[in-house]
Amino acid sequence: MSRSLCYLFAAALVGLAPAVPAVADTAMHKLLGQERRGLSAMPQSRVASYLKKPAATAGYTRAWLDAQQPAEGDDEWRCLSEALYFEARGETVKGQFAVAEVILNRVDSPRYPNSICGVINQGTGAKYACQFTYTCDGHPEVIAEPRAFERVGKVANIMASGAERPLTKGATHYHTHAVNPRWARTFPRTAEIGYHYFYKQPTRLSQN
Repeated sequence: MSRSLCYLFAAALVGLAPAVPAVADTAMHKLLGQERRGLSAMPQSRVASYLKKPAATAGYTRAWLDAQQPAEGDDEWRCLSEALYFEARGETVKGQFAVAEVILNRVDSPRYPNSICGVINQGTGAKYACQFTYTCDGHPEVIAEPRAFERVGKVANIMASGAERPLTKGATHYHTHAVNPRWARTFPRTAEIGYHYFYKQPTRLSQN
């Protein structure tokens, strides 16, 4: 669903846009029904994010990020903050934003759960069967660096509030320079940022 369509129909749901005229043709009614069903399935925090003005990222600098007010939020914010802490706290600010982009790109993809927490915890339960290793590696998830968590919490807040995602060109996967997963041989690489390579999942995969 496009950002402009989502904004229109999210606004309509909260009474900020006029109702669609009764004379709309069948195709438009069908489209509206699909969009409304999609919005109804979204967490309310996700819908609300489309009604906010996207935050600026000011060049992704540490100085700019440190100048932002500490952030806090709902469960979705907490899930994204924890993912950035365990997956990217040693990255540059730009690298942290890039990892956040991947998670949110998955939320928007029909191939993955439609919430931040759902994406991050997909497959969690069986050891090393998850999408994000820290959720199923058997080690306790301890926030031992509160200053680092405060920083990634700001990144999570900005991205979950609807900031643009220009860094990874729609990437849905990433890995560090230290590994070479099999899927990376067939997924187009879209960016290299910090210690990570980023990839976009192909529409169709070869059966070879």
